[in-house]
Amino acid sequence: MKTFQTAKTRSINVQGQLMTFEKPIIMGILNVTPDSFYDGGDNTTVEKAVEKAHDLLQAGAQIIDIGAYSSRPGAPLISSQEEMDRALPAISAIRESFPEAILSIDTFRADVAAVSIDAGVHLVNDVSGGTLDEDMFATIAKYQVPYILMHMRGTPENMQQKTEYSDIVTDVATFLGERIAQLRDLGVKDIILDPGFGFAKTIEQNYELLYRVNELHYFGLPILGGISRKSMIYKKLGLKAQEALNGTTALNTLLLERGVQLLRVHDVKEAKQLVDLFYK
Repeated sequence: MKTFQTAKTRSINVQGQLMTFEKPIIMGILNVTPDSFYDGGDNTTVEKAVEKAHDLLQAGAQIIDIGAYSSRPGAPLISSQEEMDRALPAISAIRESFPEAILSIDTFRADVAAVSIDAGVHLVNDVSGGTLDEDMFATIAKYQVPYILMHMRGTPENMQQKTEYSDIVTDVATFLGERIAQLRDLGVKDIILDPGFGFAKTIEQNYELLYRVNELHYFGLPILGGISRKSMIYKKLGLKAQEALNGTTALNTLLLERGVQLLRVHDVKEAKQLVDLFYK
């Protein structure tokens, strides 16, 4: 029986344990925000965040990605302190309840990343690829934690006004290559790439990037695909985000067929079923 295969890539060191990618890794989304596009307001208390983390882990998530600042298009700016005040209680409670869980902080701020790592987070997921905080790369180098490097232009407030590209895949690859070089110069070893579906890209550009995402395996680094319930699905189908699970599964299948090593999803059970169908 023929099965899918992830593209060959180096492993990632997570606090002394090697994360390998013979099968795709599932990252479950846990937003502690009041305004995220799909689940905003669902997990704003510590109790609900812990309950959600339990559900994600039970469903098969291998990483929990905690976000305290919505990066949806047009999202309003909040202060660094407010982001910390949302994130840290959830991180501490989840670490206490599930000490073996691998946690990621979804932030573009170096100070938020630092205090989150101190609180027990293992990875940093930066939607800006280090462009919105000049201290981010130095912080990652200091702590030597895995870093998810995503492509974006501008800020969440204005990124959808910055969608002019010569060639979407080439331009994304050029950006990632330049940022990888900067990280390597600082001694950062563990990097995961995210092409940034939905960030500073039109719907058409998102699909071009999806169909050609395998070209980014050139770097030999793990690639994270994050298309879960995004507007590239629900706007194209004339639906709401709450109705976009079927489209998400379809596009995640395309990502897996193209060798992507990680999936970032709201719906962990369905993503795990997808992985179980196509991998030994």
